[in-house]
Amino acid sequence: MQKVAAYCRVSTDKDDQVNSLESQKKYFREYIERNPFWELTEVYVDEGITGTSTKKRRSFNKMIKDAENHSFNLILTKEISRFARNTLDSIFFTRKLKDLGIGVIFMNDNINTLEPDAELRLTIMSSIAQEESRKTSDRVKWGQKRRMEQGVVFGRSMLGYHVKDGKLSIIEADAQIVRLIFHKFVNEGKGTHVIARELREAGIQTHSARREWSNTAILRILRNEKYMGDLIQKKTFTPSYLSHEKKCNQGEEELVVLHEHHQPIIDRDLFERAQQELAHRRPDEEQRSRHSNRYCFSGKIKCGYCGNSFVSRTKRRKDGSSYKAWRCYEAAKNGQSHLDPQGNRVGCDGRQINHEDLLLIMSQVIKNLPIDKESMISQLTKIIKPVLKLAQEDNSLGKLQAKVQQLTQKKQNLIDLFLNLEISKADFHLMNARYEADIAALEQEKLRCVNQAELQKNQPAALDYMIRMIEGMVTGEIQSEPFYRNILDKIVVYDRSHMDIYLDLVPFKFSCLFTDVSNPQGNR
Repeated sequence: MQKVAAYCRVSTDKDDQVNSLESQKKYFREYIERNPFWELTEVYVDEGITGTSTKKRRSFNKMIKDAENHSFNLILTKEISRFARNTLDSIFFTRKLKDLGIGVIFMNDNINTLEPDAELRLTIMSSIAQEESRKTSDRVKWGQKRRMEQGVVFGRSMLGYHVKDGKLSIIEADAQIVRLIFHKFVNEGKGTHVIARELREAGIQTHSARREWSNTAILRILRNEKYMGDLIQKKTFTPSYLSHEKKCNQGEEELVVLHEHHQPIIDRDLFERAQQELAHRRPDEEQRSRHSNRYCFSGKIKCGYCGNSFVSRTKRRKDGSSYKAWRCYEAAKNGQSHLDPQGNRVGCDGRQINHEDLLLIMSQVIKNLPIDKESMISQLTKIIKPVLKLAQEDNSLGKLQAKVQQLTQKKQNLIDLFLNLEISKADFHLMNARYEADIAALEQEKLRCVNQAELQKNQPAALDYMIRMIEGMVTGEIQSEPFYRNILDKIVVYDRSHMDIYLDLVPFKFSCLFTDVSNPQGNR
């Protein structure tokens, strides 16, 4: 008795496809039961899953695992396109199954992978299925873009809007929250962290009630053009129809932009003022999470009260000038220590400290380091001298300039091709972006060559400058953020006048009490 499994799949979960799936399952059961030498083990089913990749096909992957455990000897499937539309997957898995002594019968294609010529026939048929999948993908993408241009909305509902049948309709209760966020940010001048905290404390839920309000959620709302009535689509795209992985559209494909597409929740003037305020007030706020090491103290300042890290904030003085300060994350997120509406203690009493004060403190600590500073300066100078001697005059500047001219000419030819309708707009943008990226890289290389040649001409002056910089950093006379980042382990802040400073490779801490930040009194 031969143990037989069956595999079937439909690519959507629509009712007609579900009915088709049930019919397939019934067909396989009856077909296997009619053969007296076969015994049905399991019908593996994937519903609403694409065939171009096996990654998300749970039943398919379970079937392969069961095959490795020799749970069956044969697999029946309707056709190659139901098994896989990716040629490589088809060949890989049928070979793997064959090595396990398990054959796959593609019923409509009349292929049994245990037969001698099966792989050749399978390769041809799989390639045809894959090409059909590519054409289908192109047709779907083309159709989607035409519908986007007609104003059809692709996407899910969001805070303030419900998406149904490709149209946006306002959810008034949510719209009030959106208006409140813009009012707090623009008219009251509050930051995104403060707004998020106030919404949490007021018990206002996010669109997805499972998540809490955060500064990034507030930023996404403040930057979403839909709230002023505009619609921008194709912000993401799918480079490969095989992987189906989405990527952020950085100019690879043309955006679909429709102004005054739907009823706005806030007026255009308020939205534009919010964008100006984002750019003017806190340009680093949106990118802090991606650039956690952009400052020398990032991740190295700890709160002596709650243990959280300090985060940087850009503050503005009354005269309009800005400065950077550090504050405990818990305090920045939830304010001073207090009880929330649920009775939980949140917030922290940790105080903020200015960036300039921290730099001055570090310079004073370096000054008081009990090390042989003259020996350190001598050793560092010995390292720099041979490095400077390696700088050779680079004669490739002319070659780089020639390459830039060639690419510039190609860009001009690309414009001519587009104007003559020989290439599509999408192809023009794609190739133009590539040429611009290549030119930018060559310009950077040219700058490096120029700097290297200049360094060669001014070696004595450069060496003298570097020695003076080293002496200044080691003695604490010159403040250097990269130097501080490399030597600093952590700073534990209790308040502005009391903190502990730990340096890498130094087996003691500096416990500092500051009556005047310019004159710290400390002990080791």
